[in-house]
Amino acid sequence: MTFWRSLFVAASLLAAPLSLAHAQTPQTVKAKNVVLVHGAWADGSSWSEVIPILQAAGLNVTAVQNPLSSLADSVEATKRVLAEQDGPTVLVAHSWGGTVISQVGTDPKVTGLVYVAARAPDANEDFVALSKQFPAGPARAGVVERDGYTKLSEDAFLKYFANGVKPEQAKELYAVQWPTAASIFAGRTTEAAWHSKPSWYAVSKDDYTINPDLERFLAKRMNATTIELDAGHLSLVSHPKEVANLILEAAGYGRS
Repeated sequence: MTFWRSLFVAASLLAAPLSLAHAQTPQTVKAKNVVLVHGAWADGSSWSEVIPILQAAGLNVTAVQNPLSSLADSVEATKRVLAEQDGPTVLVAHSWGGTVISQVGTDPKVTGLVYVAARAPDANEDFVALSKQFPAGPARAGVVERDGYTKLSEDAFLKYFANGVKPEQAKELYAVQWPTAASIFAGRTTEAAWHSKPSWYAVSKDDYTINPDLERFLAKRMNATTIELDAGHLSLVSHPKEVANLILEAAGYGRS
């Protein structure tokens, strides 16, 4: 019994570092390209603070103008951009855009996935039901629907969606807010690329749109390399350096 107990203790000690590290240590393939997918109630300009940092590092960067009319339309728009990329590509998403890259990310060109305060559904998962296991953020109360499309009220957008963003910049983002089909939130993917591709996740600790604990759950579930930012939902605007650094890490460039 002494021998087996010693063997058990030794095995436990060897396994301990693995059990303590939720983040994976992926074999990163150096990417040439980054494709950025924005989320609901936004457009491609939401990446404008991140793009110059990535370009300065030598990456080819493209922001998808996500139509937000349906999951299928958003997936096709992202596939078209991805088809134009020459070589290894990192797919990055903010918010609802995480649904899109979870579907599209199985493409052989994609070497890594980066989720920024984003959804990360499993295949055929009822994400609405999953999210209801966590308290809803106050931004949700500001959703206004008309003719099947939704927008955030100005008060909700500035206070809860863009909290932490400079007021003048938040107002500019509100002005370009893209109408989002109400139906997309219940859309289900048939793929979950994070099962097979290395993943990174940026949690927003002050997020009033997606519950930060839901973000932590998603990051842990996918075994993502994870950072936590003192930011609201739009961390890509308020903390572009940190978000860009995570993307650079996923692209195999290290930190700028």
